[in-house]
Parts: sequence; structure tokens; C-alpha cells
Amino acid sequence: LTRTGFAGNPVGFRAVKLIAEAAAALPLVVQDRAARYEAHPLLSLIGRPNGAQGRAEFFEALYGQILLSGDGYVEAVGPGPDELHVLRSDRMSLIPGTDGWPVAYEYAVGARRHRFDMGDGPPPICHIRSFHPQDDHYGLSPMQAAAQALDVHNAASRWSKALLDNAARPSGAIVYRGADGTGTLSADQYDRLLGEMEAHHQGARNAGRPMLLEGGLDWKPMGFSPSDMEFHQTKEAAAREFAVAFGVPPMLLGIPGEATYANYQEAHRAFYRLTVLPLASRVCAALAQWLAEHTGAAADLRIDPDQVPALSAERDAQWRRVSEAAFLTAAEKRALLGLPEMPDEE
Repeated sequence: LTRTGFAGNPVGFRAVKLIAEAAAALPLVVQDRAARYEAHPLLSLIGRPNGAQGRAEFFEALYGQILLSGDGYVEAVGPGPDELHVLRSDRMSLIPGTDGWPVAYEYAVGARRHRFDMGDGPPPICHIRSFHPQDDHYGLSPMQAAAQALDVHNAASRWSKALLDNAARPSGAIVYRGADGTGTLSADQYDRLLGEMEAHHQGARNAGRPMLLEGGLDWKPMGFSPSDMEFHQTKEAAAREFAVAFGVPPMLLGIPGEATYANYQEAHRAFYRLTVLPLASRVCAALAQWLAEHTGAAADLRIDPDQVPALSAERDAQWRRVSEAAFLTAAEKRALLGLPEMPDEE
């Protein structure tokens, strides 16, 4: 599914990249009940998870793995931890214990295998999975839900390419009528005619070249019927289903015929509100809880919606409603806006 739906399909590639890049670019803050921190070890670790990746590359890889496989795995390295690494989901296997809970994870690269034991201490692996109603250990990927639409879209693309390879229309029929009334070519004549057709009248380079027919051969052109032309609409419908499975408004992917949203700005806002923010909030909460077991200091890793341009109109309205509510205290207003409690000296 990853090869055909992401690496080999432009709609799947763009849908996954759009979600992963948008979620990775969200501004993050670290806060607890006491304060919101400008400098914090968790912010430093997230800002530079490892020597090869920055924050954006790390989160883009993590979100991409979750979208493509339904599972995301993060490894903690060092006692701090000092580094975080995103592991490929297709190489990871969960080993359940007798009670059903995971006792270890096994990472395989070719013939080499590495086992991460889930002992009594902080777990070395953070496993973030999407909801799957029929699997206790692995998540359900949107790519699996859109597999049928993916097959239809790829089949329609291959159909289109085959038509272009054959001058973008049915070639028609060459009818043979011999001098004695027979309609059968000899084997040598058939092979010679077929070779000339492939060499001189097939492909984009030979489009529009006139055909020279010898005696006894007649050309009968053929065209598409209306039902044959429906494959183009079928391809667009499959692309819309693919986008719906990932939660991306088709308008953002340039798919024609989509008028669900009044304008691009509304579709963009719905994309962030319904797809990007829920995914990023769930991942950040899981990472913060997992890292708290390693550091011993509990702190929330949150998205700052006030710095998301797509949500500026909603946030302005919320701030205005809260600030104009005279029956609320300052502490209650801060709680409604997701801000930490005000220090006593203030």
C-alpha cells in the first residue's frame, strides 16, 4: 500500500504530505498548571530530537508513518533521554505477553533483529496507533480504508497511459479482403503488418502519421462510446474517496467537481480543525506522557492555536467572547483560553 498508494500515486502522496507537513509545522508550547515555559528540557529535546533531524523532519516522519501504516514508533536513546528516533513501522513487530499487553518490540532490518524489552522502568518505545476495531495491537491506516479507491485510481491512470501510447484513441480495425474474396492473412503477412503498426503508428512520436495501406487492406476507424469515456469521471470519484479517507478536502488537492466548501479558506480551516489538530494533539499528548516517565517531570506538550494562521478568525472570536464576559474572573478566562494559572504576585 505504501509503494502503490504513496510512492506511486500523486493523490495519496499529496494527501499524506499535506497532513504531515501541516502537523509538523504547528507551534508547540510546554506548560503545566503553574506556568508556560519559554525554555524547557522538553522543548530542547523536541527542537533537536537527534543529530540527523530537526523538529520538523522528526514530526513529519512520525506523522507520515502513522498515516501510512496506522502505527508510529519513537525510540528513546540515552538516560535523559538524549535523543529521539522515529522507527519504520514496517520493520517493527509487537510481542504480546500472556495477558495481551506488549512485553517487547522487535525491530528487524534484513537478517538483523533488535529487541526492545518493556521492563519495569520507562518504556524505550512509544507506540502511537490509530484506532482499529479488529486488532488489539496495531492501528488502522487510512490507506487501508482507501485501498479500493486506490486500485481504481491507479487502474484508470494505467488506462490513460495505454491510450496515450496508442495515439489516445482506439486504433480501429484493418480489414483484409483478398483478390479471391478470402479474409485471412498468411502468418508472414500478419507479422509484417503488426511490426509496421508498432514501429510507425504507435506512441506519441507517431501521432497523426498517415497510414499507407496496400491492396486488399481497408481501414475502419472506431471511436469511444459514451460509456467508454466514463473512466475519467471514475478516476476523479476515486480520488475524492481517497481524499475523504485521509480527511483532506478535495478542493485542497485540486480535484475538480468538489463544491462542498464555499471557498478555499473555509476548506483550509476545516482541514486544520478536523484533521490536523486532532492528529497532532493526540501525538503530542502521547509523547509528553511517555517522556514524563523518563524525566520524572510532568508537563503538557500542547499546540498553540493562537499562532496557527488558518485558525486566526476562530481564535479572534473566542478571545473577544471571553474578554467581554464580565461575569467571569481573570482566572476563569485564562482557563477557558487554555492558559496556565496566574501567579499569586500578579
